Amino acid sequence: MKPILSIQNEELILQRYPARENDTLQAWDSADEYLINTLAERNLDPTRPILIFNDSFGALSNWLSTRGCIYNISDSFIAQQACRENLKENAKASINYLNCRDSLPKNPQAVIIKIPKNNRLLKWQLDQIAQVVSADCDVIAGAKTKEIHTSTLRLFEQKLGETHTSLAVKKSRLIFCRPNSHRPSNPSTEQATIWSVPEYNFTLFNHVNVFAGEKLDIGARFFLEHLPQDPAAEHIIDLGCGNGVIGLQCARLNPDARVTCVDESDMAVASARENADRNLTNPDQLNAMMNNCLTGMQPETADWVVCNPPFHQQNTITDHIAWQMFCDAKHVLKMKGKLRIIGNRHLGYHVKLKRLFGNVTTIASNNKFVILEAEKRPTRTTS
Repeated sequence: MKPILSIQNEELILQRYPARENDTLQAWDSADEYLINTLAERNLDPTRPILIFNDSFGALSNWLSTRGCIYNISDSFIAQQACRENLKENAKASINYLNCRDSLPKNPQAVIIKIPKNNRLLKWQLDQIAQVVSADCDVIAGAKTKEIHTSTLRLFEQKLGETHTSLAVKKSRLIFCRPNSHRPSNPSTEQATIWSVPEYNFTLFNHVNVFAGEKLDIGARFFLEHLPQDPAAEHIIDLGCGNGVIGLQCARLNPDARVTCVDESDMAVASARENADRNLTNPDQLNAMMNNCLTGMQPETADWVVCNPPFHQQNTITDHIAWQMFCDAKHVLKMKGKLRIIGNRHLGYHVKLKRLFGNVTTIASNNKFVILEAEKRPTRTTS
């Protein structure tokens, strides 16, 4: 049975993306419900834009789709694909999609924000919002109560104007903000960062929503020491690439191979592309693309897949993304192609790899991380 959100005399079928059988994770939360119930009390003008930021799986966009000119703004390919699928499932009107680097429509009547986990992304979004809102615009943000801090309220005050919060309902709270008509016309904006990794001669560019925005994280630093160098390799995939630093080093170690960097974040993909242009002698050696893992990629076309799997989706801890990455990697690898991953020691990825590939080798480990490798081998048949 498909999960249904019953709210305001409407039933919405809402699933995470990609849809999985017997998924125990819900595609909406109490902050979505609180926002919808609050918006239901307002008279919305169907001719003026409504901007929705960080709509995790489309709950807000689905409910609002018939109530105005809707813009879904997100850095997440998966979140927007979920929204598209849920709109189709509910036979709702199509809406407009923007990434976080796109220009926003002017003079919106309302701006709805699910507060993101990354505070730098929130600052970036508030800076962009400040450029287009007028004093009659309702800005309403929602999140779990534990995710709204005094510093969050100060940020809304600083970037937009007078701010107050609601009472908590089902452990969620709303922020209400009224843009100040006298705010600076050109406020300071959150910027992408540029920093160096001298031991690898890299200069790295990071958009605001890309992990490790100011220095190389310890996992990436360890992984860089143990990447494949294979003269026979023709195609290497950096899956979940972030700023592309792992793909860059793979390109340098394997100058005759094509390298494909894949991530579901638009800002990550844009950062990886920028970093290839900055750091590679032949930038065309590296291609960066946005995708849900390796969906739609041709089978048996890669010699290597390297990966640092995430263990959360939005704010939910889960291992299904890692499992999908491993399954997709096996699909696109050539026979005898190899998947090499890094993960925290406690995550137990060796069990998953052994189950899927039938083999797993420990390449390196320290007190925090383990680097594992699995080879795609012919499936054994019994007579």
